[in-house]
Amino acid sequence: MEMDPFASLTTRLVEFRNERDWGQFHNAKDLALAVSIEAAELNELFLWKKPEEVNLEKVKEELADVFCYCLLLAEKYELSIEQIIHDKIDLNAKKYPVEKARGTAKKYNELE
Repeated sequence: MEMDPFASLTTRLVEFRNERDWGQFHNAKDLALAVSIEAAELNELFLWKKPEEVNLEKVKEELADVFCYCLLLAEKYELSIEQIIHDKIDLNAKKYPVEKARGTAKKYNELE
């Protein structure tokens, strides 16, 4: 079987967390909330700006925060990031067949 491409990142994050004894704060609920909060901070960088005006360094920092908490949440439930993304793409392919979804932003239940 192929090596999980996110395993080394997850391992490094868990080591970082454990060295600081932060695991006690990383329950699933709080990790999910952290994803949402960090995503909101990412959104805030774009608020009232044109996309090209955003500070790219800050985008990288906030995006990394989102990814980190997602990896830690997946680790909490022993989920393979690679597998769940493949599964979601497969599900979306069924919900959004090319012949109906190409070039439209309609939700799957609005496609004709």
